Formats: sequence, structure tokens, C-alpha cells
Amino acid sequence: MGNYEQSPSGMAVGGVIFAGVMMIMIGAFQVIAGLAAIIENDLFIVGKDYIFELDTTAWGWVHLLLGIVILLGGFALFSGKVWAGTFAIVLATLSAIANFFYIPHYPFWAILIIALDVWVIWALTRPGVYRET
Repeated sequence: MGNYEQSPSGMAVGGVIFAGVMMIMIGAFQVIAGLAAIIENDLFIVGKDYIFELDTTAWGWVHLLLGIVILLGGFALFSGKVWAGTFAIVLATLSAIANFFYIPHYPFWAILIIALDVWVIWALTRPGVYRET
């Protein structure tokens, strides 16, 4: 009938808010894990014969920096902009990949963060999340 802007559904808006809060939590978790690995190098123990051997301190820096950027991405989601959603999806994907390689160091924690990352990606890719402007 005419051009009109359709507002996103309440469920879509709730999904973006959920994703933003989860990203802030994931970022905080990453920062805490990163600081723990940097401050106490012997905190995490890796089983022998793991193919991806990296220094725990190096992993700590990866998690610390990634966590800070994820925190910022979580806050950016509250702007409701498409670029923020795209940025958040990329960050959640990078976080899941980084935590996949972190599984031997801290299996439960890494798998939990991967699951939260997947949940964020799901929430941000639901139909009707963003309006086209």
C-alpha cells in the first residue's frame, strides 16, 4: 500500500539486547582469563602432545586483547546499528575460534565461552533484527 517503516519485533530487539549483554559478559570473562594467564603463568596446565603448543602468557595476551574488543563490541550493539551487529558477529566468531584452541588449557571454560559465542551469533542473525535504512 505505501512505504512505511516496520519496526523490528520485540523478540528481535530482545535478541540484540541479549547479545549485547552476553558480549559484555564474554568480554569480561576473556579479560579475567587473560589476566589470570598473564599474572600466574603456571595456573593453566596443558596435557602433553597437544598439537597447538603456545605459551600460556601468549594466550593470556590474546584473551585480554580480544576481551577488551569484545566488551566494546557488546556496548556498540546497544546503538542498534547494522555495523555493530556485523562487528559483533565477527568478534563472536573470533572468540569461538580462539577458545577452541584454548580447550586443552581450560576445557570447561573454553567450551562454555564457545557456547555463549554461538548463542550471540544466533541472536544476531535472527530475521527482523535490523531495519534497513
